[in-house]
Amino acid sequence: MKASTAQKLFNKRAEKVAFDTAHRSKINFNISRYDQAVKAGKSIFRNLDLARNRAAFTRYKVINELDRHLIEFEDNFIKNGGKVIWAKDADEALREISEILKRHVLRSAVKSKSMITEEIELNDFLEKSGVETVETDLGEFIVQLAGEKPYHIVTPAMHKSKEDVAELYHEKFNTDINLTPEELTVFTRQLLREKFCNADVGITGANFLIADIGGIALTENEGNALLSMSFPKVHIAIAGIEKILPRMEDLDLFWPLLATSGTGQPVTVYNSIITGPRKNGEKDGPEEMYMVLIDNGRSKLLAEERQRQALSCIRCGACLNACPVYKNIGGHAYKTTYSGPIGAVITPHMKDFSSYKHLSFASSLCGKCTTVCPVKIPLHELLLVNRDLAIKGRHYTLMEKQSMKLSTKGMKSRKMMNMVSGKTKNVLAKTFLSKSWGPHRDLPRFANKSFNEQWKKMKGED
Repeated sequence: MKASTAQKLFNKRAEKVAFDTAHRSKINFNISRYDQAVKAGKSIFRNLDLARNRAAFTRYKVINELDRHLIEFEDNFIKNGGKVIWAKDADEALREISEILKRHVLRSAVKSKSMITEEIELNDFLEKSGVETVETDLGEFIVQLAGEKPYHIVTPAMHKSKEDVAELYHEKFNTDINLTPEELTVFTRQLLREKFCNADVGITGANFLIADIGGIALTENEGNALLSMSFPKVHIAIAGIEKILPRMEDLDLFWPLLATSGTGQPVTVYNSIITGPRKNGEKDGPEEMYMVLIDNGRSKLLAEERQRQALSCIRCGACLNACPVYKNIGGHAYKTTYSGPIGAVITPHMKDFSSYKHLSFASSLCGKCTTVCPVKIPLHELLLVNRDLAIKGRHYTLMEKQSMKLSTKGMKSRKMMNMVSGKTKNVLAKTFLSKSWGPHRDLPRFANKSFNEQWKKMKGED
């Protein structure tokens, strides 16, 4: 997709959502609930800034020594009885997963904790391959029913009210349209328990990969990841190569930080460490476990001296909740797996820079995303670095180039600024700027005389 086309589509989606008052009301209400919980949750830390500094140091050190830690993880995971698959991109990952499904004759899957599978569009691939696939986390289940993509990194159905969900269930399952959230949850639990018991394969993501024990760490509130990997005979875990932590002891810092920054909890309800398939004498767990480690553009980001710091992200969603732009346009306007400030930083590098560079300009640069990040990624600074790269790489249209050239020339010349009357400036602005300014705002009007001219007249210097 051409850069100009992608930007126009983004602007169109963003404008439509920004002026949808019902939509904004839902996301602002839901985010405000999280803001209250996070503020209270942070009180568990005696020195939150020290915790963030330690987490930032650990994650950035890992990113700079990624090859060593990945090899350590692979060695230990294989020793535990698991199998490791390396995938350079989404296509390779899907081919490898397809081979696993064929080898074991797997026809039904339950999934949990799987933003990475959204990134490689696994659900669509499995459906086309004839594999029944069910998202088991409640939010993911809701958006799957609605035929939508997740709206938020942590809360996939943040854009839906309880009335929206009740109406969706009524449409799909013929349930009472007035069911309460508690009743909807009970209905979903009963439906999914059958899916867990009968599934051939369980697919999960991984919050962290623990190098020294060769295990994956999963953190969740519903227990569906545990069920997804316990009942089926095969467990496929999928993660980006950046998810590494050096030691199991590091979870003592990262689990509370992730929970508090994401949902305001001291720690999430279920926290599990899985080190491989079921061993002799164990009653639960899969017979086979595969770990699919995916690059998919991460090495490109790693090659960037400054932006590589964004690989430290632990996907807590705090920057989305803080961002004034995200609060107004929501997650779907971005049309990317990772939205908000972190998505705007990493997506241009992980995909095509020219097609996604506009995301780095969709920011007020207020810096709040940086202040709330638990691993201290300087997100607003990295957005500026991306903008600089966009200009240096000539990722702009001829119209953008010419308009900047002319406006710069005019603003640098006091004579030219005073030469053009206020009336002419208003005509020029209406002709060339009204479309980009948007139909919902009035263009500011230029005075008949410039400030410089008015100042001289006031001082009697005419």
